[in-house]
Amino acid sequence: MNMDQSIGFLTRSQVRDLDRRAIEDYGLPGVVLMENAGRGTAELLLNLGIHGRVLVCCGKGNNGGDGFVIARHLANRGVNIQVLLCAPQKELTGDALINFQIIQRGQYPLRFLEDSLEGLKEELARSEWVVDALFGTGLSGPVRAPFAGIIEAINARQNHVLAVDIPSGLDCDNGQPLGATIRAEHTATFVAPKRGFANPGAAPFVGLVHVADIGLPRVLLEGLS
Repeated sequence: MNMDQSIGFLTRSQVRDLDRRAIEDYGLPGVVLMENAGRGTAELLLNLGIHGRVLVCCGKGNNGGDGFVIARHLANRGVNIQVLLCAPQKELTGDALINFQIIQRGQYPLRFLEDSLEGLKEELARSEWVVDALFGTGLSGPVRAPFAGIIEAINARQNHVLAVDIPSGLDCDNGQPLGATIRAEHTATFVAPKRGFANPGAAPFVGLVHVADIGLPRVLLEGLS
């Protein structure tokens, strides 16, 4: 793993608490944290090397919101991207909705996953990279339809896969798969590696781990080191 161990591993509850404190105690808006996370991940992808199309698969939560930001920054740098919203548009809220609306109003390439997975399979066949922005660290229950099928379809291909914060389907705290789980070549995780990454069994899912800074105040992190 390529990561900074100065902070240590973060649990699901610590991730939630850091976000809450950054917003409530330090006045750092969640949408700014999302922007920093997405932009940092886009820069990582560019550094890894992009030679074809990038398919960004987004869920309805903040992980999907990160995906919208990633797609925007990649497109702004001239990368051929396709955003695939894998959840009903009406379920988007908060910061994820804000960044979805920027994608929509900015006329970035956007496609909605219909009832069938054929659209996903078409997009996978046209793409070099897949960005997994389906679920974040908050997932703690089994992966259900249609997401189990989406994950299985992604895993069935030979695309390069980058997971955003954590591979979708992997439990943040114990590193165990919660059913269908993304097998990523790279994982861009935020602030610090997650506790589940320490489980040797998580290695085939997380791939090479890169820690991205999202701009949290240093004083907020000092108690974690």
